[in-house]
Amino acid sequence: MTQKTLLDVKGLKTYFYLEGKRVAKAVDGVNFSVNSGETVALVGESGSGKSITSLSIMKLIGKPGKIEEGQILFDGKDLVNFTDKQMTQVRGREIGMIFQEPMTALNPVFTIGNQITETLIRHKKVSKAEADKKAIDLLKLVGFPRAEETMKEYPHQLSGGMRQRAMIAIAISCDPKLLIADEPTTALDVTIQAQILDIMDAMKKKFNMAVLLITHDLGVVAEYADRVMVMYGGQIVEQTTVENLFLNPKHPYTNGLLESLPSLEKEVDRLGAIKGMVPAAHEFPAGCRFSDRCPHVMDKCRAANPELVTVESGHNVRCYLYE
Repeated sequence: MTQKTLLDVKGLKTYFYLEGKRVAKAVDGVNFSVNSGETVALVGESGSGKSITSLSIMKLIGKPGKIEEGQILFDGKDLVNFTDKQMTQVRGREIGMIFQEPMTALNPVFTIGNQITETLIRHKKVSKAEADKKAIDLLKLVGFPRAEETMKEYPHQLSGGMRQRAMIAIAISCDPKLLIADEPTTALDVTIQAQILDIMDAMKKKFNMAVLLITHDLGVVAEYADRVMVMYGGQIVEQTTVENLFLNPKHPYTNGLLESLPSLEKEVDRLGAIKGMVPAAHEFPAGCRFSDRCPHVMDKCRAANPELVTVESGHNVRCYLYE
């Protein structure tokens, strides 16, 4: 199947206006694209701006947040200019989203069946009987052995892994072109994590969906993604293919993340760690946002923030080491 650019984010800035005239630049000048049938991973520590990027795409940023600048081109249309009414037609039907915590994303007072059929009836304009049949098929597709009984159950009656499967069923119910998965395996045990990711990967291949996978787990990235973007301090600091990221990482932050992973090939007494914490979005340093934690920091790093530059074909890095 031919790949076309489905999502093209250009110069996205999402700011939060806090008390005392403080401005939290949660997403600050982000550029990336996702092609149809491709899985692109967005990685980084908590607080780096990954989830705010995904919520900006869905236009689910509440006050005091605001998309300040940039374009979110989806299938050639700029979502930034869409009204709330127009976005309700996009959410669920053209862009599906799996949220980080299914217990809070699913409505506790409605059955699983009701929550899937509501999406189908609204967007596909099918009858209740048709929606029920499709919902049962979807539950079977995502691995429910007793789909008919699950239709009548409530979220609290399901395990964490089953709730996440139900979320996937809702997200793919209208055959979306793009699936955004925000930490889809958080709080699940390792075997269930693998099952959930395998289901998502199978759905991607079955429907030729594009997937934006948001995670802090580089093991997941290695297994499932085609390209990867490393995010820090509201900006992308490295962008390349998954293979290149693991074989030839450039940015000191990326190296720090990789050194913190256990390896079967070399024995170490202690895993690497990046000193300090991700700064709050209203307290970024004046220069490079990683300068306070970087082992290679230079004077100019503290003076001005470097641009994202191409160091080789398809490999972009935001670092003065590669000017």
